[in-house]
Amino acid sequence: MKTIYKTTLYPALALLLGSCADLEMPADGRASYNDIFGQYERTSQYATSCMAYVVQPGLSIDGSPLASVCDEAHDADDYADGNISNYYKGAMSPLYNPIGDCWAHYYTGIRRCNTFLLYINDPEYCADTFREEEKQGWIAMVRVARAYYYLQLAKRYGPIPLLTIPYSTGHDYSTDRRASFEEIADFVISECQRALSTPEPTGTFGFRWNINDNERGKLTRGFAYAVMSEAALFAASPLNNNGGASKYTWDVATEITKEALDQCLNHGYELFTTAPAKTVAYSAYDYYCFTQSDPSRSVDKETIYESTAQMNVWMYCGLPTTAGQTRAGACPSQELVDCYETTDGQPVLNLEQPYLDSDHLKPNYNRDNTIYNPSDPYANRDPRFYGSIYYNGALRYLDGRKDQVETYVGGSSGISDDVNDRRHTRTGYYMRKFNNFRSGIDLAGDGYMAVYRLAELYLNFAEAAYHSAGPDVLVQSSVKGQALSARGALDAIRARVGMPALPRGLSKEQFELRYRNERRVELAFEEKRFFDVRRWKILDQTDGFVTGMKIDINYAGQYTYTRFKLMERLTNSDKYLLFPINQDDVTKMNDYTGENWQNPGW
Repeated sequence: MKTIYKTTLYPALALLLGSCADLEMPADGRASYNDIFGQYERTSQYATSCMAYVVQPGLSIDGSPLASVCDEAHDADDYADGNISNYYKGAMSPLYNPIGDCWAHYYTGIRRCNTFLLYINDPEYCADTFREEEKQGWIAMVRVARAYYYLQLAKRYGPIPLLTIPYSTGHDYSTDRRASFEEIADFVISECQRALSTPEPTGTFGFRWNINDNERGKLTRGFAYAVMSEAALFAASPLNNNGGASKYTWDVATEITKEALDQCLNHGYELFTTAPAKTVAYSAYDYYCFTQSDPSRSVDKETIYESTAQMNVWMYCGLPTTAGQTRAGACPSQELVDCYETTDGQPVLNLEQPYLDSDHLKPNYNRDNTIYNPSDPYANRDPRFYGSIYYNGALRYLDGRKDQVETYVGGSSGISDDVNDRRHTRTGYYMRKFNNFRSGIDLAGDGYMAVYRLAELYLNFAEAAYHSAGPDVLVQSSVKGQALSARGALDAIRARVGMPALPRGLSKEQFELRYRNERRVELAFEEKRFFDVRRWKILDQTDGFVTGMKIDINYAGQYTYTRFKLMERLTNSDKYLLFPINQDDVTKMNDYTGENWQNPGW
């Protein structure tokens, strides 16, 4: 279920000095803070509450993932009365964000963090009888949480107010301003570094690399490095690098992303390679995606931080042949399907110009690919394809039961253009990633989406490194770790599923195409692509529409494949690079400062 946070900026920020009614404290602020920070249990609870605003990715838009509002998928709710349909129609405005206005959500988290950091070291309020190791751990984790919240806000809204202490009742709002993305990145990275400078504890308290399974949700040092990696990557990207004048050059981003990767590798993180039984999953990749992590990392050593919200893909983005399914939800696009290489490592399409027409109906096939057959388009594809997408002829079950998915016209899960039919695919495909085929009305077996995982750190480093050093140059970080090239980072990810290494000697431009394709495939449906096309400033090329595949079957059982274009989306102009700021807040700050705080185009 989607939550839209309608609380506006300055009512939200007015809470920075607010009461702690949720802890049943008296209304007087001084008494409240004495009661909180003078008692161990309440201080511990307050610290934990500061970390409760980390995003819970998954099926967050009326049961659909963020993939539905980028070029990864087209939602079966395209014509239904609701947020997805409204987004496609371009109904987003400063008064209404159909995919979720998280401004007040994150600023509420920031308010809590600011309050904690202000009072935890104040002897007037804090009893200071806590274990020093634990206290410093709380402080470090709250700093990292606050840094994460600021990064998430900046990814969505660009320049934002940077607040580090609670507002006083007499605060002069006319002095407020929006900090640039570079300033936000400075703060995020410095706060994470400050937290990481806290000595690592030897016991079970404090800011640690390793936590227990019963500490799910606690922030770790790995989380801090992941935040730094993401912040550096976004700061160096075209959307945020001030036309190339930012201090966050690709050289700087390479240094930060390599250190983050090395530190995680040095502390036991590994790509998940546990081979499933053939009756359970296709590969370690899809097995990973529907298996909940264990925070102790006894089995899953890849996940850095995972959502606590289980994804009921079977119900909201499922096959209509599954009992209890209500929606087809995010139906994978033909553009995404085209991204999966064949098993020899060759792209199916020419990545430089994948289509010969503006409607994507005439594929420009890669002449070097000798095993792809347009008459049998789903054979011999990257194993991640089979674990991520249900296609015509896919085996729904892997345990011996014979049940092939039929997406052809008239099939049991056949494509539908009936605008009132929400249970059948719009594109000819269904989302399989995160879906355990055993899931259904009697068994919740689907996965949990990772907020951060090691594969993303490999990809972040690869992107920064090919920009700064080229695809094949080995890069060493300032910490102990193996020298690695951008190409080597991608090869590590590809090796997990048995895909061949990329060829040596690719130019920077050629490698960029392979890199972006690899990132799209590896992180499909994980809420990364939505932001990637924005920070690369290619939204106008990707989000105007997507296509699907209509399959007809004749009396002899032979298939005819026809690409078709779905509805135009009014969401690919430059103004959609950033979210609009709520109009009430913009009006207030215009009155206070005389400046227009709204994002361009809104």
